Amino acid sequence: MTQNIAFGQEWAPSACTLPTAEQPLRVAEFDALFADAVQSLARPERTRLRLTLTFSPEHAARAAELTARESGCCSFFSFTLTIADGGLTLEVAVPQEQVEVLDALQARAGAASGSV
Repeated sequence: MTQNIAFGQEWAPSACTLPTAEQPLRVAEFDALFADAVQSLARPERTRLRLTLTFSPEHAARAAELTARESGCCSFFSFTLTIADGGLTLEVAVPQEQVEVLDALQARAGAASGSV
């Protein structure tokens, strides 16, 4: 299966139902969250990305709201936001056929947060 992914502003796959004009805005929202909140990232599996976020109610709310909207247009994403022991973690999982999308998301998160 060929994906329509570019690693610039337009990294959304062809499966995304978000209108094309709104995709750069969503990317910018993710970039802002990554820049403001990501402390570290890890790739425990090829199909999973774990982002450790700076703990705050604001970051938890932003991550929850943004990932809920993203699930509405890219239903292949599975997001798990965990708040425990004074920490905040966002885990992103995709099916094997969408791993290139996760690669692009990891690259954006690393670049925006300085955690490359």
